[in-house]
Amino acid sequence: MTTHQIFSANSNNLSMIADKSINLIVTSPPYPMVEMWDEIFSEQNPDIGAALESGNGNDAFRMMHEILNQVWEECDRVLKNNGFICINIGDATRTVRDNFQLYSNHTKIINKFLEMDYCVLPDIHWRKKSNAPNKFMGSGMYPAGAYVTYEHEYILIFRKGGKRVFEGEDKKLRQKSAFFWEERNIWFSDLWEIKGTSQILNKKKASRDRSASYPFEIPYRLINMYSAENDIVLDPFTGLGTTNIASMVSNRNSIGIDIDRKIADLALENMNTDIKDLNNIIRHRIEKHLDFIETLSDEKKAKCYFNIPHGFYVKTKQETAIEIEQISDIIKNDNKYICQYEKYRLSEY
Repeated sequence: MTTHQIFSANSNNLSMIADKSINLIVTSPPYPMVEMWDEIFSEQNPDIGAALESGNGNDAFRMMHEILNQVWEECDRVLKNNGFICINIGDATRTVRDNFQLYSNHTKIINKFLEMDYCVLPDIHWRKKSNAPNKFMGSGMYPAGAYVTYEHEYILIFRKGGKRVFEGEDKKLRQKSAFFWEERNIWFSDLWEIKGTSQILNKKKASRDRSASYPFEIPYRLINMYSAENDIVLDPFTGLGTTNIASMVSNRNSIGIDIDRKIADLALENMNTDIKDLNNIIRHRIEKHLDFIETLSDEKKAKCYFNIPHGFYVKTKQETAIEIEQISDIIKNDNKYICQYEKYRLSEY
């Protein structure tokens, strides 16, 4: 059983969450110096709006990150020792008073976590290729006036302290939560090519036009990479609840926070997803694994191991205890969902 909650609050105060109670944080915050977030930053510090009005982009940039830093400090308080923080962030390019420049958001965040004595782990580039013919910025074909077009964002990965140690029952849960060999080879690459998701919101229900949500595949991978079954996952900028839904499918508990009440309500609504749709994600994952095994030569198949819970072959001994469960029931109670699980049987694929 897992629980999934959504709160409407400013994540600079996570008083509803106990110290060192969270195993993993997966989030995508508002991007400083991206225009759609100017208002939400300025509401928290009017000096930001004044700086932008006066053309002082660097001061506005600094103050926006001071707001995010308060959230990172609260995340540090609630995160367990040896826990992970995964942050999807894009750098910003912007013209302020006719001066075009890059505002390096990922650098600011890395520096903050270094200041908090976190281990900075290798990051991932999420490639969001655009085929638009007018995507290039600057003076066209003339030299010394054009600018490189950004088609990637960063997924920054930080660890609080040393490696997590699994003992007793936790060790069994870690083995049960293992990922497939072929997934490891894709997920732990430093380049992810994943299509973006629609960001258009229902204007009758939302307080802004765009959600800036990342696609489901990003938190789904990160949750499976950096947590074990029954862990608690936090998203302090939950938006439409994508991290929460990925946690539901992955048999993890989750907490989502959003400063915007209407967006938080939409997140709760989105989490009321048809069980069949959620279980199709699990089915697709296993089907991909079975397809991979079928591509192996007879010689390589003969060297495979046998996964006992599901009765199929796997590439390595570490995969033999993988046990993937499907959702059997979802119960809604105010701002909380409770998920029940059952074993996913091969005969049901």
